[in-house]
Parts: sequence; C-alpha cells; structure tokens
Amino acid sequence: MLVLHNELKAYFPETSAGFDQLMTLKGEVYRALEGRRTQRIMIGDKAYFIKQHRGVGWKEIFKNILMLRAPIVSAKNEWAAIQRLKKLNINVPQAVGYGCRGFNPASLQSFIVTRELGKNISLEELGKQWQQCSPLFSDKLKIIKEVARIARSLHLNGMNHRDFYICHFLLDLSVSENGDPKLYLIDLHRAGIRKKVSLRWIIKDLAGLYFSSKEIGLTQRDLLRFMMEYRNASLRHLTAENKFWKRVKKRGDQLYRKHQ
Repeated sequence: MLVLHNELKAYFPETSAGFDQLMTLKGEVYRALEGRRTQRIMIGDKAYFIKQHRGVGWKEIFKNILMLRAPIVSAKNEWAAIQRLKKLNINVPQAVGYGCRGFNPASLQSFIVTRELGKNISLEELGKQWQQCSPLFSDKLKIIKEVARIARSLHLNGMNHRDFYICHFLLDLSVSENGDPKLYLIDLHRAGIRKKVSLRWIIKDLAGLYFSSKEIGLTQRDLLRFMMEYRNASLRHLTAENKFWKRVKKRGDQLYRKHQ
C-alpha cells in the first residue's frame, strides 16, 4: 500500500520505486530505535518528518504479547490514529504520505510522512518556564481545560494514547496570545483504537499525565479543574468517584518514583 498527497507526488512516483526512495531518505535524526527511525527531512523547500519502520522481529512481537500489549509492527497504527483524531477535532500533525509493504508482521517495511509543525513548545518545556515565571492564571486554565478536553474526547471515542505525557502536547506559538490555545497531540504510533477503552487503559493514560506534570507547579486546585473538565462534571460528582481518582494518583506516583 502506498498513499501520497499531491505535494509528494511531484517528487516520488506511486510505485515500488517511490516506496524505496522514501524508505531510504536521510535527514536529521530525531530518534533511532531498533527497527524504527524518525528524521526531519527537506522535500523541495518544505520540512517534514518521516518515521521509517523496518521490522521489529518476532522476539519483540512475542515480548509484547506476553505483556498483554499490542505489538506495533508498522506505521499503519499511527496513520489510522491521525485520521481518527482529525475527525474528533483534535489537532495532530498533517500526514501526507504512508506506505506499507510485506506480509510477515516481523519484517514489515513501512513509513509515515507528516508536515513539520510551525513554531511550538511542548507542555513539558512550557512547564519548566512556569517554574521560572508564573503564567497568567487565565492562560494556565485554558491549557488545563484543553488537555482535559483532548483526554475526554479520546477516551469517550474508543482511543487511548499509551504514552500520554505532557511532552507529547505541543502548543502552537503562532496563535494570538488572546486566543484559545492550539495544542497538537503527537507520537501516536502506539495509540489504541477500539470500540471502548477499558478502565485499565484510561487509568494508564491519566496517570501518565499526572506523573509527567508533577514538577511543573500545578496546584491541587489545578488538578481539580482538570478532573472537572475531563468528566464535564461538578466537584460533587468527582467526590462520588473518589476511588477512581485514587487509582490514577497511585499509578502516577508509582511512575514518578520509578523515574527518580
């Protein structure tokens, strides 16, 4: 399978040769793991990111199965997640190319190409800035509510991120300071797509957010604001599901201790 938007068709044929060219592109390496590489590349005068998958091997597949995790063997999952999230009105990088070749799940070759986003900052980096200079309350509240909206929309529509950390939210800095924040959700290659998200995966996602935001100066009131927005409910309703939020906190605290 090979899907190219018009902006790539001018440079690559929709043939096996075009697939080979895209799989061998070289650029600035952002991340390199066994079987997967993410690079920033230039095509014409535009910047893109390409994530190339070269097969994970049976050992990795069986390891994930034994850990009750769905193995990620190609770029197909990320391609599908991007299409789904766009329908949910969640900002994601624009995917302009996707290809997958092979039948053996351990040795599939695949790629996904996305346009480079404009000027942005991750919420992790923004949180570090907040430690040096406190943000306006209104700005912080808008961001908290938007993260909660994204989390709620994901979970209500059969999706979970699986790496749901604040570093995977990018704030678009080109938006007017007086406007609502525009957040992009990235790193979607492990996102779960199903009819209904189980409680286990919801807790994992929310615990990831809690863990990754523990050092950016959020107050207890900030956390309550997130919880109310996520549930679209009053504080009284949150009290009734205290057990659920305790499980989220416990899991997040465990992650935090593990990474100290």
